[in-house]
Amino acid sequence: MPFPHQIEFIEVGPRDGLQNEKALISTANKLSLIKRSIDAGVRRIEVTSFVNPKRVPQMADAEEVCAALPARDDVTYIGLVLNERGAERAIATGRIDQLGAVSVATDQFAIANQGQSSEESVQAAKSIVAMAKAAGLTGQITLSASFGCPYEGEVSEDHVVELCKKLAEAEPLEIALADTIGVGNPAQVTRLVSRTIEAIAPIPVRVHFHNTRGTGIANVWAAIEAGASRVDAAIGGLGGCPFAPGAAGNVCSEDVIYMLNRAAIDTGMNLNKLVETSTWLSEIMERKLPGMVAQAPPFPKAG
Repeated sequence: MPFPHQIEFIEVGPRDGLQNEKALISTANKLSLIKRSIDAGVRRIEVTSFVNPKRVPQMADAEEVCAALPARDDVTYIGLVLNERGAERAIATGRIDQLGAVSVATDQFAIANQGQSSEESVQAAKSIVAMAKAAGLTGQITLSASFGCPYEGEVSEDHVVELCKKLAEAEPLEIALADTIGVGNPAQVTRLVSRTIEAIAPIPVRVHFHNTRGTGIANVWAAIEAGASRVDAAIGGLGGCPFAPGAAGNVCSEDVIYMLNRAAIDTGMNLNKLVETSTWLSEIMERKLPGMVAQAPPFPKAG
């Protein structure tokens, strides 16, 4: 497959980056993170999730965040939703452009994450995409635990491909393969991304990696080599899932953009502004963040 000259980048920090944090982040700081991300070049951004605030307290201000989003015709605001009630809330804001539905590859994780079986999560995701289209929005689907499950362990690649075929019946904008707990490796990523692209074409494949075991950035590269055209990441490398034991942060936006920029792959992102935002976010979180590029000196140096 010809190597791409351009990759679509999706910032998930305001939702997936923050959702697992125990200390509540103010609505004002969430909006500042969103605005800073846009200033750095982000044009698709996961701004919040419409879930039960008792289960995910960090996302209790979803409507407040949406009400204050910058008016930008060139930015797609994504709201994560797990069920029809969440979709209704997102649509009602009038500010969300795209619904992000979630299906889960295993029963045990699907029950822990959203109180339904894997097959039920597939049907729910398909319904959410239909709701998005009916409301004049777009809908995309993420398949969680595509590379491994915190409860059931190994997940069959055949099973994942078959689930993606079922999800493709809804004709979503894209289907994302998510390594929710960061157990994937580049060889596995190459196989599964390649097989999924073949199975669901022409629907694009997006990838979502966590860096729990240090393989995240290598997995991004393997996915792009295999033909994935869209990549999620979170500023600073924050992230995790409240219902996936041991899940650590997302691949870091600055690290991903540095790697792609150095490989002459266009992302439309300003690395310096991303690093500045990561430094600011570190101050907000009152700790050093996992990302590497923000801790390193600039390269190459100006002049």
